[in-house]
Amino acid sequence: MALRISLRDGEKIIVNGAVLRAAGRTDLCIENNVTLLRGRDVMSPEEANTPARRLYFACMMAYIDSADQQRHQDAIVTLVQALMEALESPEAKTVCISFAQKVATSDFYRALADCRWLIDYEAEAMARPVATAA
Repeated sequence: MALRISLRDGEKIIVNGAVLRAAGRTDLCIENNVTLLRGRDVMSPEEANTPARRLYFACMMAYIDSADQQRHQDAIVTLVQALMEALESPEAKTVCISFAQKVATSDFYRALADCRWLIDYEAEAMARPVATAA
């Protein structure tokens, strides 16, 4: 079954490592397996400024940079270990484990969805007021 993607004028997409930009409204039909990442899902190194965001960036790089995938996976392992130690929420730990399982099977695209959840969780946790001891 083909995957149909609609791109707005100027929207970027990465296909098998190549960055493509739509010139005008564009519809694509992908008829085989490819490494595909829409521009809105791409994170720059500068945006990887929290533990969950660094994890997302490493996973994204493992997904789109197959030539250096082992190095990116090694970074993911280190980042997951540190994040698991910092997480207190059982739900967040479950998502982190799910992420690690997907990475272990090279299902990086679906692992990125777990990372987006972790980024949202992290942002909420950082926004909570800090409890002070009386």
